[in-house]
Amino acid sequence: MPIAFEPVIPILRSFDEAKAKEFYVGFLGFTLDWKHRFDKNAPLYMQVSRGSLILHLSEHHGDASPGASLMVRMTGVADLHREVTARKYKYGRPGLEKTPWKTRSLTVHDPFGNRIRFEEEISREKKHIAPKKSPKPVRKRK
Repeated sequence: MPIAFEPVIPILRSFDEAKAKEFYVGFLGFTLDWKHRFDKNAPLYMQVSRGSLILHLSEHHGDASPGASLMVRMTGVADLHREVTARKYKYGRPGLEKTPWKTRSLTVHDPFGNRIRFEEEISREKKHIAPKKSPKPVRKRK
């Protein structure tokens, strides 16, 4: 059987269910897919997703360290920026940057010290820009 890799599912450290939901679901627009605890006093493990991007958030000590950094390649980063900016999240108002490596980048920091950079190649971004309307023809006077 040939070797084949499937998409990576990062595990990010979290400490507080309400703050995690506020950030990932309320601010970034992810869907809470499921959550699990072994009992009511156990740490939470949950999955959030948006489109094909899946993230696992874990309160378990050994699963991940706070301060992770992810780069998510995507299309539509300017639209994502407009969407999250409109939500007026009180703990962060990220900007949209053009990077030296020819991407447009939106960087967010979650409440647990993790950083996610959403990046789109500028050459790919241009394909999604609506064409400019051509100017109206000028009528010649008789």
